[in-house]
Amino acid sequence: MSMRIAVVSDVHDNVAAFEAVVADLGQVGADLVVHGGDLVGTGSRPPDVIDRIRALGWPGVYGNADEMLWRPERLAEVLAAPQFERMRDMLLTQVIPASLDAIGRDRLAWLRALPIRWSSGDVTVVHAGPDDAWRSPAANASDEELARVYGGLGTRVVVYGHIHVSFVRRLPSLTIANSGSVSMSYDGDPRAAYAVIDDGQVTIRRVEYDVEKEIARLKATPYPEADWMAEIFRQARYVPMPDRQRV
Repeated sequence: MSMRIAVVSDVHDNVAAFEAVVADLGQVGADLVVHGGDLVGTGSRPPDVIDRIRALGWPGVYGNADEMLWRPERLAEVLAAPQFERMRDMLLTQVIPASLDAIGRDRLAWLRALPIRWSSGDVTVVHAGPDDAWRSPAANASDEELARVYGGLGTRVVVYGHIHVSFVRRLPSLTIANSGSVSMSYDGDPRAAYAVIDDGQVTIRRVEYDVEKEIARLKATPYPEADWMAEIFRQARYVPMPDRQRV
């Protein structure tokens, strides 16, 4: 008998969206929930989501927003181009130190112990690439690219996150899906997204949550560029960082 598996990825500290998804999971009746990483970063309450997932006992993988906490040099490498200077500096000098202070050593150790991939039966879950939490195919990638990146994992279904855009692509011997993101969707739909795998078939579920409530929580914290993040939440797409006059 096959298991019904839900994949929940890219929560990014968004408690309002996460709790809405947890409530929706109660209706789905999943036998197992797997998290796809990026539990932290760009949200209002870094410890809360980690604590809830640990209490729920969900297995899962780490994402790039998690890895940057213990491997900031990888962030600096990926965002080395001049156009990323402000974002890179904000993450390195403000977001990472604040997140580390908020979650503490025990939660950080738990994040670091997560694997880069999770497999059971015919299903594999990764955050981005099979061996890289920072790079993955785009939603409009060709079938050939998707098969090249994920075909060697040896399972009939592969689900990843990272790009914040959900899709399901069925190839001759492989189904590749992006679960979308619980927080900060980039596909124009502000609702939380996650994937459900049932007998090899993948569907995407969307869940309403109080976006303005999460924005208010975020703005009540010292999070840098909170107004910029609020626009991403509202527009459900990536919005470039606003220009700031250098002093």
